[in-house]
Amino acid sequence: MAMIKIEGVSVKDPSSFSWSLFDLSSEDGAGRTLAGTATKDIVVQKRKLSVTWNNIGKDDAETILKQVNSKVFFSVTYPDAMTGTNLTKTFYVGDRKTDMKIWSPTKKLYKTLSFEIIEK
Repeated sequence: MAMIKIEGVSVKDPSSFSWSLFDLSSEDGAGRTLAGTATKDIVVQKRKLSVTWNNIGKDDAETILKQVNSKVFFSVTYPDAMTGTNLTKTFYVGDRKTDMKIWSPTKKLYKTLSFEIIEK
């Protein structure tokens, strides 16, 4: 079973997968009181996945990039660290980056493909 599915399509397992959870606070809900005590008004928590593929072929890179570029918001099924299960949530993609490794008539390979996907 693939580690990640994007819009229901299994993609090549990433070389690196990083899960994070961040808090979105109300505009005036985070800061410090006059006594110096921290305050925080969490409105919602969102997940962010950082993924990198090393030495990825042209066809795999194309499949992955087309999936995250097919629409502004897309579904991703992934292993969620907090629940310990595979979850499917709606995400959007950040900046995408590739570094070329080999581009010859017989072999086309990227050194890396990386981006972050952020929960809607």
